[in-house]
Amino acid sequence: MKKLFVVVALACAIAMPSYAQDYKELMKERKAMSKMAESELNSKVDKTVKKEAKALAKEGWKAAPGALPIEKQLERSYKMQYEIDDYGFPRYIKGDAQSLGGNYDAAKMSALNLAKINLAGNIQTEVAALVENAVGNNQLSHEEAVSTTETAMGAVNLVAQNLGRVITVVEMYRDVNKKNKEVRVLIFYNAEMAKQAAEAAMREDLKKKGSDLVEKVNGLLGLNKR
Repeated sequence: MKKLFVVVALACAIAMPSYAQDYKELMKERKAMSKMAESELNSKVDKTVKKEAKALAKEGWKAAPGALPIEKQLERSYKMQYEIDDYGFPRYIKGDAQSLGGNYDAAKMSALNLAKINLAGNIQTEVAALVENAVGNNQLSHEEAVSTTETAMGAVNLVAQNLGRVITVVEMYRDVNKKNKEVRVLIFYNAEMAKQAAEAAMREDLKKKGSDLVEKVNGLLGLNKR
């Protein structure tokens, strides 16, 4: 599947952390981003959006019926991707996908389901990075981290299956042939809500197992800093 959007340098600075990426360095990058002048950010977004919108139009993509023009959709999506809180955490977690269907509704439904799976994977990545950070800060031993990560992944899967209302920011389509349409979507979900739900599920699972990690898990995902 082709990437939904051209990744720009700014987006890389706040992308979902990989397991290998140094977490402290990532936090520095995120905080530096939060201090960027709004006018500078808007300028970079504007240039990127115009270029990307033209490229998409050439590929035959059109805004979904009733949706904002593609350029406006992209503008909103980029700004939401850059948005972080005072502690350097993303305000939103995203998921994107595209899918073919015999009609528009079928293609859209399939794309949304795939986007939710992608979003769940991004939640897992964020949670796993926070667990690794806890190990680095000596909040958890490596043994505890293994147990906590296992519990966290199960919790995130549970959260992903019961996602609340996601925000569909980008919705576009193109005619592949006379019988099929292809739909692209980009969705966002409130990061704090996702982590709150994941943390609650983790605590519940650890209590059932009689684990002594319950207290250590409390606040593990950075929610105690809010």
